[in-house]
Amino acid sequence: MRARMWLVACVAVVLSGSGGFAEQETPGCEPVGDIRFICDLVGPEDLAILPGEEWVIASGNQEGGRIHLVDVADKSTSVLFPTDTRTERLDAAAWPDCPGPLEPGELDNDEFRAHGLYLDPGEGGVHDLYVVHHGRRESIEVFEVNAGAQPISLAWVGCAVAPEGLRLNSVVALPEGGFAATSTSTGDVWEWRAGAGWSLIAGTEDTTPNGLEISPDGEWLYVAGWRGEKLTRLSRGRTPQQKDMVPMGFRPDNLRSVDGGAVILAAGHGDFGTPEETSNVALVDPDTLEVRRIFRHPRMEGFASSTAAIRIAGEIWLGTNRGGMIAYFPDPDAEAAR
Repeated sequence: MRARMWLVACVAVVLSGSGGFAEQETPGCEPVGDIRFICDLVGPEDLAILPGEEWVIASGNQEGGRIHLVDVADKSTSVLFPTDTRTERLDAAAWPDCPGPLEPGELDNDEFRAHGLYLDPGEGGVHDLYVVHHGRRESIEVFEVNAGAQPISLAWVGCAVAPEGLRLNSVVALPEGGFAATSTSTGDVWEWRAGAGWSLIAGTEDTTPNGLEISPDGEWLYVAGWRGEKLTRLSRGRTPQQKDMVPMGFRPDNLRSVDGGAVILAAGHGDFGTPEETSNVALVDPDTLEVRRIFRHPRMEGFASSTAAIRIAGEIWLGTNRGGMIAYFPDPDAEAAR
């Protein structure tokens, strides 16, 4: 019975307000069926949840992009970075090869681009935020988020500049230190460690990577294969390496582990670049790689197609690279459980 209710809820989300799959017009910030929007953003391509689930951080991957803080309760937004009063303090021990903060001219001239995000929770309400940055340098920029401050504050603390030829997209922190990041220009995944620098992760050369996630125990990487419409699971620290692939049925973009790692949320594009382009969200079981699509919706004005999905406060939130809004709607699992 519960499975049937879950299916009905999923179908309701897929079709709500759409009358099938015809193109939808969304004047201003008006709802489309059950889908509502948080507006006045710039390319919120990726989303990261602060512990406690009261706040979400949104990236900004277009001209004039900013890192925004979003209040989950009232959906209000504020700019975290860059601001006129930004804090910059290089942690040279953690980031020994970082040449220093981003140039003021880049930040003041709307050249800053925040693409993929990854929040690494810390203690005492202080967390590390890894940001894929495009601008005068291609890099991973690292910030310290003080969630206990009033208001919440963001301080730049370091960076790792990408080798020439890499175009970065998504990033995850590694439990042993450093991070891994996808490169769409070279079609593989790289890692960075202090003292060792950048190195290619073996087995990722054919993953057509975009999004990236890591298991809570650090033993598995999950790579969203955007061009290949697939998801690849790769073991870490195991010989021989285990590598499994599952087709997704759409082009997966960002990946997010939810429910303590029990589920991976994958968001992405269907019929990309055509008038029939759709936003899609699927649940992936990280153990069995079973894929269950829970959302499909045609392109909407101001929200071209989903690039990221998170589950929060009984809702699914979607980011987009081509638009100025975050979309959100009732989580079908929460609806079915009522």
